[in-house]
Amino acid sequence: MNLAARPISTIKAEFPGLAGDWHYLDTAATAQKPQVVIDATVAALGRDYATVHRGVYARSAEMTLAFEAARRKVAQFIGGREDEVVFTRGATEAINLVAQTWGLTNLKAGDRILLSVLEHHSNIVPWQLLAERTGVAIDVCPLTVDGRIDLDAAEAMLTPAHKLVALAHVSNVLGSVLDAGRAVRLAHDVGAKILLDGCQAVPRLPVDVAALGCDFYAFSAHKLYGPTGIGVLWARAEILAAMPPWQGGGSMIDRVTFERTTFAPPPQRFEAGTPAIVEAIGLGAAVDYVSAIGLPAIHAHETGLVGTLRDALRRMNDVTLFGPEDSAGIVSFTMEGVHPHDLGTILDEEGVAIRAGHHCAQPLMDHLGVSATARASFGLYSDEGDIAALLRGIDRTRRIFG
Repeated sequence: MNLAARPISTIKAEFPGLAGDWHYLDTAATAQKPQVVIDATVAALGRDYATVHRGVYARSAEMTLAFEAARRKVAQFIGGREDEVVFTRGATEAINLVAQTWGLTNLKAGDRILLSVLEHHSNIVPWQLLAERTGVAIDVCPLTVDGRIDLDAAEAMLTPAHKLVALAHVSNVLGSVLDAGRAVRLAHDVGAKILLDGCQAVPRLPVDVAALGCDFYAFSAHKLYGPTGIGVLWARAEILAAMPPWQGGGSMIDRVTFERTTFAPPPQRFEAGTPAIVEAIGLGAAVDYVSAIGLPAIHAHETGLVGTLRDALRRMNDVTLFGPEDSAGIVSFTMEGVHPHDLGTILDEEGVAIRAGHHCAQPLMDHLGVSATARASFGLYSDEGDIAALLRGIDRTRRIFG
């Protein structure tokens, strides 16, 4: 199989973390890193290292240019403007930032937020914390039979009292893809803002926030083949301009006196302290890498692997599959009589890495009627050999458990 006319074996060799006879099927948790990203972070931490936005010496100026170039790459990658991209520690912090700034400023008792059954805890708990402080109510949209967010139900549920809709663009458990354009229209029809959790979408699907018309978009670098410790909040410029700061300190100020402090414009207003310089440059390198291959090619490759694996698992009478047939890069399942943790342990002995557990989506587990699932998730480096190793491990598990 080829990805952008390159053999997968060649691409796999660009990822040092995949060396040896190891089959990594946990990319939805965190992606392995290509050598070019590793090299970019090593150079930024060593040969090129200096602070940004402060020093007047040449290396600091060069590092500042590289840091802001990463912001520009991210903006272009998702179809936004450079001044609309806020660097955070990850998607979790990005969503919390919206809840604790925009949310506290704009929401009050009597207002409502719409979430869905399949949300990651990071798109549930921040809104619950906000609800405790403001009295805002939370509604939960159900799912279709095949595990998609039921937008027909959402349309019936939404009222002018709803001020925010917050949904996963792609489910981290089921791989189901939201009709994001329709979700945006439904939210805006009742005057609500909409936040999309793009953690699983950005590494797999072309995303254009301007075309979607959403208000907030959040994702993490480490799922996009970049480093940990950095993520992105994108928001429309006029929304960011009206949001108060979240944290105080260096970088986010305009002028400080003991009587009064004024703040920098977005995005710097939301980036207090010394930023994640090295991580931002690594993220920029990851964006370059993924862009060179092309998200349409990545999505087609992963979709093909999903179809192959689902077909194989469907033929097993003791396996239950979850999610839609056209899930994006993710396959969740259970095996009769075998806890997912036991399956994960035996697979590890076979050199296969999957995720087993509730995937930070316990309400979805309750909905599915299970305590946990096994989840195999693909990356641009995955191939049929990884699927074959997984199937061999499942067969061995079946023999062990009788």
